[in-house]
Parts: sequence; C-alpha cells; structure tokens
Amino acid sequence: MYLFESLNQLIQTYLPEDQIKRLRQAYLVARDAHEGQTRSSGEPYITHPVAVACILAEMKLDYETLMAALLHDVIEDTPATYQDMEQLFGKSVAELVEGVSKLDKLKFRDKKEAQAENFRKMIMAMVQDIRVILIKLADRTHNMRTLGSLRPDKRRRIARETLEIYSPLAHRLGIHHIKTELEELGFEALYPNRYRVIKEVVKAARGNRKEMIQKILSEIEGRLQEAGIPCRVSGREKHLYSIYCKMVLKEQRFHSIMDIYAFRVIVHDSDTCYRVLGQMHSLYKPRPGRVKDYIAIPKANGYQSLHTSMIGPHGVPVEVQIRTEDMDQMAEMGVAAHWAYKEHGETSTTAQI
Repeated sequence: MYLFESLNQLIQTYLPEDQIKRLRQAYLVARDAHEGQTRSSGEPYITHPVAVACILAEMKLDYETLMAALLHDVIEDTPATYQDMEQLFGKSVAELVEGVSKLDKLKFRDKKEAQAENFRKMIMAMVQDIRVILIKLADRTHNMRTLGSLRPDKRRRIARETLEIYSPLAHRLGIHHIKTELEELGFEALYPNRYRVIKEVVKAARGNRKEMIQKILSEIEGRLQEAGIPCRVSGREKHLYSIYCKMVLKEQRFHSIMDIYAFRVIVHDSDTCYRVLGQMHSLYKPRPGRVKDYIAIPKANGYQSLHTSMIGPHGVPVEVQIRTEDMDQMAEMGVAAHWAYKEHGETSTTAQI
C-alpha cells in the first residue's frame, strides 16, 4: 500500500472517506492485475497508473475519474474484462476505462487521417465522456516525464506525437498547465540541442530583466493600491517552446520576444477587471487595437480574461492579463474545472462534446 500513500495524501484534502475507500479498492485491483509487469525503466507497472491518478488528483478531479485512472490499463494489458470492471466499480468507471482502451487502439488508417488536426477531431468525436481525454492527457504527461528509459527513436516519435496531437488537445480543452508541460517535455525530447541553447539564453536574459520586472510590478501594485483595488499581481514568464515557435513560425528575433514584459492581475469580480483596465491605461499608454475582451466574449474553450498591451517605462512593451480567481482556475484547468470535486453536491456525471 506504500504506493497508494502518495495518492492518499492528495485525496485526503478533498474527498470524503467513503470515496477514498473505493479508490483504495481500485488500487488493490489494479496492483494485483498488473502483478509481475514492469515498465521499460524496470519499475513495477503499477507506479504508472498511480502517477496518472495523482496528476488528476492535483486537479481535484472526482473519484470516478481517479478510479478509472488507476484501472486505465487493466482491460488492455491484463485478463480483466469490461464486465469485471462494471461488476466491481459500476458502469461509469467501466465506461471510462473502456474509453481509454479504445483511444489507445486508435491508429491512422490513411495519410489524411494521420494529419494531426484530423486525428484530434477523431479523438473528440469518439469520446462520449470528456473525462476519458483527461485521463489520456494525464497518462501522456506521466509517459513524457519518464521518457528517459526508451530508445532514442521511440522517444522522438512519442515527443512528436505529443507536440502534434496531445498538447493541442489540452489547449483545445483549456487545460493550460498540462499543455505547457507537454510542450516543454516534447520540445526537450525532440530537439535536445535547441532546447538547451534556448534555455541557456533565456536564463541569461532573465537575469538582465529582473530590475525592470520589479519596477513595473511595483508601479502596477502601487497604482491599484491607490485606487483601493485589492488584487494579486505576478509576472508571467514565457515558456521555452512558445519562444522557439515564435522564432521559427513568425521569424521573430529572440530579443524582440524576450523584450515583452508580461504580467497578470487577479481580482475579486469581473466588474473590478474593467476598473483595473482603466487604471492600467492611465498608468501606461495603451497600444491602439491591442485590447482584447475575452470576458464579454470568452474563447471556445471557456477562457475568460482582459488582455491589454501598453508602452511601459523607457518604451518597453508591457502586456497585462486581468481576470478573477474563478477565471484563473478556468484558464489553468479548462473543462477539467467542471469535474473538480465540489464540496456541496457531486459533480455531474456526463460530459458531452
């Protein structure tokens, strides 16, 4: 049971005891089913489903999703059947496990299907319950974290598939932190030298930017304090893969990308977001046509925020995102936010796409 402990610590913070008991039962079934199986690293196979469940528990997902995560390879890799799963854990969990197994069997039949965009559409169309994709994304995240033990050619193939199919899928569902991690890990595995060079240059550039970041941060906080607006202000770092993509796709020079200073302001409600926008525009000169209101018109994946681009101290470009705590959670978790465990009342149990 020592492996279950890592998951137990996460779920103790938000799930009731009866659901934790069911999860413990699912863990024991998975552990026994995978008995004697190992990963390419030599570790017992059960370490993988536990890690996948932990990734989802960090997002505070419901217990059915976590049970299915623990059991997600059981139908495919062991003698256990759909009927066994349904009998032990109910129809919902059995359907989730079967859904993940079907996704794993999905193969390209022709060149047209093999195009990443078509393949992503196929995945979305196949899946009745969005939680199947959440489990698959967590599964891919753990596999990417543990790529090191695979052959170089296999590593590259999985990394390319991750960048072409799985990180855009996470983006489409609005799960920002998974998208970012998949991109960074995929970039490092596919282009280790480019990754290393950009990482070193970014590290040097960040050192030079510290003073300016602190100056702008203090000015924003000072202005909002004067206006009596309680808020949380933080700097936003650009990720290595997005820097690389801008350099390749938009042919931007490294320094023009790093010269942008990006910040996020989190406030209590949406009315206050607009007040903050007004304060920002009186602090720094706004750039014409560069204000985007995703609060009034959210993105398709549910993302909401105000974006503005301004000219800061010494003419440096300053970008600010303004949003509420709820919008911030939605921006990080996307559709997964609907499945997060609610204290009062269960999560709903079907998510149609």
